[in-house]
Amino acid sequence: MQNLNIQTKRLKIRHLELSDLSDFYLYRSNPEVTKYQGFDVMTLEQAKIFIAENSTKHFGIEGEWVQYGIENIDTKQLIGDCAIKLDSYDKRIAEIGITISHLEQRKGFAKEVLQGILTFLFETKEIHRVVEIVDVENIASINLLKSIGFRQEGHFIENIFFKGKWGSEFQYAMLKREWEKNK
Repeated sequence: MQNLNIQTKRLKIRHLELSDLSDFYLYRSNPEVTKYQGFDVMTLEQAKIFIAENSTKHFGIEGEWVQYGIENIDTKQLIGDCAIKLDSYDKRIAEIGITISHLEQRKGFAKEVLQGILTFLFETKEIHRVVEIVDVENIASINLLKSIGFRQEGHFIENIFFKGKWGSEFQYAMLKREWEKNK
């Protein structure tokens, strides 16, 4: 299987490598970065195991999350990661997620990554629908999704026991035809 490689103006979305460990651990061990994520802060050993396990995964397996590194082309540093999962029952539907390092937020990288992933999924892989689930308190992510044309489809109230308390989530989605209309 071929490794994923998406390039945008400033970023490269690619498989995580063990050489990314230091940068990956820097933000994945930060409670502010993981605050709204489905994972908690990682130890260095957990980060190493996570990268190693992800190195065997490839795009296209239904029902399996695959995490990819986000590399700044100029600095060659990992500035975040993103994930893509094809639906278990219909691989024309994808779910995505993005994590950007606390040192690299508010620079437009998340929007650039999201646009790169959507271009890949809709235009290269002919995906019909892309979904993202977001914590209702994660205002930055909600605003990002809206700015690209995602629409809110659902509001799940206290649907997940998350980091010691019940959390609520929104579901946002975009269809390929909506992407084509908005780009």
